[in-house]
Amino acid sequence: MAFMLPLEPLLCGFGYHAVWHGLVGSCVGGRCCPISNPVALVWWSGVLCVFVVWNQVAGCLQRGDLASSARLGTSAIVVTDGERILGLGDLGCNGMGIPVGKLALYTACGGVNPQHCLPVTLDVGTENEELLNDPLYIGLRQRRVRGPEYDDFLDEFMEAVSSKYGMDCLIQFEDFANVNAFCLLNKYRNRYCTFNDDIQGNLLCDDFKVWIKALELDRIYLRITQGYLLLVSGTASVAVAGLLAALRITKNKLSDQTILFQGAGEAALGIAHLIVMAMEKEGLPKEKAIKKIWLVDSKGLIVKGRASLTQEKEKFAHEHKEMKNLEAIVQEIKPTALIGVAAIGGAFTEQILKDMAAFNERPIIFALSNPTSKAECSAEQCYKITQGRAVFASGSPFDPVTLPNGQTLYPGQGNNSYVFPGVALGVVACGLRNITDKIFLTTAEVISQQVSDKHLEEGRLYPPLNIIRDVSLKIAVKIVNDAYEEKTATVYPEPQNKEAFVCSQMYSTEYDQILPDCYSWPEKAQNVQSKVDK
Repeated sequence: MAFMLPLEPLLCGFGYHAVWHGLVGSCVGGRCCPISNPVALVWWSGVLCVFVVWNQVAGCLQRGDLASSARLGTSAIVVTDGERILGLGDLGCNGMGIPVGKLALYTACGGVNPQHCLPVTLDVGTENEELLNDPLYIGLRQRRVRGPEYDDFLDEFMEAVSSKYGMDCLIQFEDFANVNAFCLLNKYRNRYCTFNDDIQGNLLCDDFKVWIKALELDRIYLRITQGYLLLVSGTASVAVAGLLAALRITKNKLSDQTILFQGAGEAALGIAHLIVMAMEKEGLPKEKAIKKIWLVDSKGLIVKGRASLTQEKEKFAHEHKEMKNLEAIVQEIKPTALIGVAAIGGAFTEQILKDMAAFNERPIIFALSNPTSKAECSAEQCYKITQGRAVFASGSPFDPVTLPNGQTLYPGQGNNSYVFPGVALGVVACGLRNITDKIFLTTAEVISQQVSDKHLEEGRLYPPLNIIRDVSLKIAVKIVNDAYEEKTATVYPEPQNKEAFVCSQMYSTEYDQILPDCYSWPEKAQNVQSKVDK
């Protein structure tokens, strides 16, 4: 049902520097993917499985390994069908750069060996008329395959991967259309080691000053439980990490907070569900935890009895009168934390920020929407209107803000690159076969613990990106520890020193010394008296 176009060389590892983070996600993915360029596709190593004939996916994977003789055995796969690439839409097989870029961040941020990584694109056609008429487009020139044939193709791919690389091979779904992403996760989450990374945010490429949709709002996990959708995501994990760090400033417990969301989509629901899990861990019953969370969508406050509520939103509907105006809702609910994820620029008005500062000594305000034009408020607006008392985080990067008293605050940027590399490293290291919800709450806790008191004094809620490999190591070690305690690891014998074990799995970009060691001969040793001299 597929054939393989051999693409080589292998994904290369490189040393991590914060500036490369933007270059990998934005420039490689956002700039290169829209262009039909066979040469670029060859440079991007990977396996391209094309929907043509039956029962050939296993052969594709086999030939992919043979084409790259240096491959050590695949333990992590990022796969896309190219239908929802970044903010660019349907790019078909031109989307190969996305799995490559994501796996590059696995290596750069998490230390996953690039020779254990395999980027895969499933080419089932495209709805992009420009590509269908492009003479340089090498993908399948037909409309996308849908329905049972598509499902069978994915079944064959998953079975081929598990058969060839084992049930503990990590499979990350990337940039699938929402309808397929949901179905795939519900279908495969209990059968394979898999999660979904649905990119919805933005990452700034500092050197090029270009906004490209990439790597900010990752829906990692979806499951249906008790009639509603449970979303636990990289976005949720990094947002909860920011909340936990913020609480070290406010000196309060999470279960004492009243949290209001501007937005009730997938990102908001994912964060809300993970917050409920965190409150439960503090000892608050689930029903009471849910009552601490309020959501506002395009039609207003989500309350019981309101028309056209989805099952997901119904879970967080409370007994209250209907309200539409956000300023009035804030004055009514009096939240301690306000989180924006609706991509409505300027939604947090001056009045809302003043009210938050009036209700709380240290109001928590997260403007997580991307890009900057869609941010609910800027860092400068938030800090200056609240007189520097707000605990602020954003989805977009903002410059430091100097207050009238001379204090400089550095707004924290929630980026899910703190999450998925460390999760991948931990899962691969101990051979986990199921990625549970608990992993993402654990990850949030570890990230928040890496924020020093000095960082908090500066207004930072996240550790610096230049230590992201250290953060990923801490996440992976915690996942490995928990896996062995819960008897879910498959790598045995159990290592005694878990940190040393994980470190041994991390890829190093340093070159081994190939020249012989040279030493200067001591001057004293050069003055040797001979018998003739005597």
